[in-house]
Amino acid sequence: MIGALILGALVGWIAGKLMGVEGGLLRNIIIGVVGSFVGNIVFGLFGFYAFGLIAELIVGVAGACIFIWLGRMIFR
Repeated sequence: MIGALILGALVGWIAGKLMGVEGGLLRNIIIGVVGSFVGNIVFGLFGFYAFGLIAELIVGVAGACIFIWLGRMIFR
């Protein structure tokens, strides 16, 4: 559980830097966890499943970027 939160914070921070979003630790964790969920769904539709830390990080960052993009489209 703690590892998932740490990975979520890292994923959220990287995605925030890529997408130009500023946020605190809690926001990074939320973006990272939700983004990892989104990434697993999207990549799963294409038949790609993340095994290992690096693959989970890549899928999570991609999903978090999609999540941030969707949030911008909905709330603008």
